[in-house]
Amino acid sequence: MFIYMSKKIAIPKQANVTCIAWNHSSGYIAVGGEEGMLKVLKLESGGGGNLSMNLSLEGHTGELKVAVWNEVFQKLTTSDEHGVIIVWMLYKGSWYEEMINNRNKSTVTGMAWGSDGQ
Repeated sequence: MFIYMSKKIAIPKQANVTCIAWNHSSGYIAVGGEEGMLKVLKLESGGGGNLSMNLSLEGHTGELKVAVWNEVFQKLTTSDEHGVIIVWMLYKGSWYEEMINNRNKSTVTGMAWGSDGQ
């Protein structure tokens, strides 16, 4: 089976997209880019193609390098070119920074969560 999705999404300041991650268990899509641009989107269920969530998350100042979902605990982890790693959590319909780790210019280029969410 193949799936094709086409949805135009406004990107602030026309920043280039540098990473994208899909949480297929909940339908969230994270889109990261230049100048700390990070958006979390969610398509409405039922195939209408409308967005039920389109939020900009603020916390990064540099180009995002990695976005990874923890599907077990429904968290998003992102890192940028300055070495800042942020774990985001969804609480009552809004995304919050749960943890921030600054690697002090040691750029993270890959991350993964285990199948148990650890």
